[in-house]
Amino acid sequence: MAEPVLELDDLTVRFRLKRGELTAVNGVSFCVRRGETFGLVGESGSGKSVTARSIMRLIPEPPGEISRGRIAFEGRNVLDMSDAEMRALRGRRIAMVFQEPMSALNPVFTVCDQISDALRTNLGLSKQEARERVVELLSLVGIPSPRRRLDSYVHEFSGGMRQRVMLAMALSCNPSFLIADEPTTALDVTIQATILELITSMIDRFGMSLIFITHNLGVVAHTCDSIGVMYASHLVELGGKRDIFERPQHPYTVGLLNSIPRLDAQARYLTPIRGSVCNMLDPPVGCKFHPRCAHAMDICRREVPQFREIAPGHHAACHLLDRG
Repeated sequence: MAEPVLELDDLTVRFRLKRGELTAVNGVSFCVRRGETFGLVGESGSGKSVTARSIMRLIPEPPGEISRGRIAFEGRNVLDMSDAEMRALRGRRIAMVFQEPMSALNPVFTVCDQISDALRTNLGLSKQEARERVVELLSLVGIPSPRRRLDSYVHEFSGGMRQRVMLAMALSCNPSFLIADEPTTALDVTIQATILELITSMIDRFGMSLIFITHNLGVVAHTCDSIGVMYASHLVELGGKRDIFERPQHPYTVGLLNSIPRLDAQARYLTPIRGSVCNMLDPPVGCKFHPRCAHAMDICRREVPQFREIAPGHHAACHLLDRG
């Protein structure tokens, strides 16, 4: 088994807001091995993006604070690194494809300027060398006539093309670890498939490790080796792809699986998860999923379930496991 590249241990992230303190990530632990694709799934507001930004040390302080835990990348704790060391790490070793290209890309600079800036800063390339490298990168991610599109602005690209530009920027310095935060959001189905295929081919080609963040279990079924399921700041289930899809142990995971459309005749209707994600400024006592859970017991309303191993490599946090 390959050695871990990234290890999160008891990661806790809090935000001090005017309305109170919000815990966005609470005691999250998992590891990603070399060459592995790890899926992080859950509804909006579950803490997936905050977890990713914590790895990159992009949590704004204040109001945010990584109050507890350890983030080890290749054996070094990211939280102990200086700002200069983090700048050297971002882009060259760890890169991130952000969720919204229109907000992540600067509308007043050309695509070439934005990608070449990272190349010149991290790799020391000249302006012309960086320009030629940008042509190679745009061609690599499938943008037609890349030399003609160098001096285009973001608004001149479609949604799918903007996401390709983001991927080209992430790959510009040949990182060994990639974080993709909902890279197919707001794209139509055919473009989603193209972007997913492109990311998968890049991972295989360059041998990178990947964290793929999404709310869609159907997507991670085709791309990920192992999966972590998050709900309301907690990691509620963690395991290999077969564990999650064939032997789900947490009611929330089961609910997500039941909400995936099927083509066979066994499921004519989708089974939704009732209610919505709890207010994280005033979360319920005990298991945060109990107001929406059909199997909730009295203990669920009083105590937070322990996240524990239920089979080799398969972890879950649910009081139902104690009852068999």
